[in-house]
Amino acid sequence: MENLKQVILLRMDLKIPKGKLCVQIAHASVESVLKSDKSKIEVWRSEGMKKIVLKVKDEKELFEYKKLAEREKLVTALIKDAGKTFFSKPTITCLGIGPDTEKKIDLVTKNLKLY
Repeated sequence: MENLKQVILLRMDLKIPKGKLCVQIAHASVESVLKSDKSKIEVWRSEGMKKIVLKVKDEKELFEYKKLAEREKLVTALIKDAGKTFFSKPTITCLGIGPDTEKKIDLVTKNLKLY
């Protein structure tokens, strides 16, 4: 099987503090893994669980990439913060994609920049 990875797409319009940011990324990674096929997870784990955080401009762009990922039959996990600490209302912060093959994920995310 080809090398696997997971990507997290993070909204750049929110200006989230570092601690909150780490938690949102962790939520996206875990939720995406929980929705994934066990055999893929085993391979991904054996390869070192590669994760990449990429930037999207805003919520609209995040949803565009979610739609593209789902079209490619990739697992996605949309994360919505409850709005109890930093945010004053529930706020969509990021999107987990995969783990899946690098080739399949790159079809969707290859034009995005690293965070």
